[in-house]
Amino acid sequence: MIQSLMMNPRIKHRPTICYRPIKPSDLETLEQIHSDLFPIRYESEFFQSVVNGCDVVSWAAVDRSRPDGQSDELIGFVTARIIMVKDSEVADLLSYDSSRWDQNLVYILTLGVVDAYRNLGIATALIREVIKYASSIPVCRAVYLHVISYNNPAIHLYTKMSFKCVRRLHGFYLIHGHHYDSYLFIYYINGGRSPCSPLELITLIVRCTKTGLKTVASKLMMAKPKWPKGNETQSKRMTNTECSGLEYV
Repeated sequence: MIQSLMMNPRIKHRPTICYRPIKPSDLETLEQIHSDLFPIRYESEFFQSVVNGCDVVSWAAVDRSRPDGQSDELIGFVTARIIMVKDSEVADLLSYDSSRWDQNLVYILTLGVVDAYRNLGIATALIREVIKYASSIPVCRAVYLHVISYNNPAIHLYTKMSFKCVRRLHGFYLIHGHHYDSYLFIYYINGGRSPCSPLELITLIVRCTKTGLKTVASKLMMAKPKWPKGNETQSKRMTNTECSGLEYV
């Protein structure tokens, strides 16, 4: 995929962005960008898994119009991993067939764009690559991720892209000795959906109950029994009518 972008005041040329998998030659740049962008330190095993495609899928954004032989150097990236639904932390947030052991999810690990290339739609394009990939897997039910609570630009981005904020996790991140909350965002695909919330379930029960009561009332209003003479016979007929009414409920 090639994306021609408008000029950015911090870039002296018109960028032409291409997207490709991350490869071993990206290792040093990938480590440096993670160090520059994120307050969390990632182990070398993580970067080795990314560049070698070991249990991690990835996309790199590169500016093919960069001068000085830098046209294939990373200016943005996204990394993700496939996780089985039954082993995930969001199994309770999905309406899925629990008898299907093969159903899975795509979890976004890291997403970043170098400062000079921000606000050009690159992060959005990278997320779309992940969604497209996940959607191509028939048994994949959602894409999900965590966002630290103070990262307002990321929260705005995922909300704009129709991710649903489904949970707040208190003290999820520990950074420099301080705990920070996290928001859990999820994007449903391939028929994946949220199970009914307690409020939705109560609303459904109330609606069904009202409909049922209206039906009973309507049938009772339409019934005009002719009571026969005699107390004993009348008592028996009343008992039968009451039992019939209960059957509707």
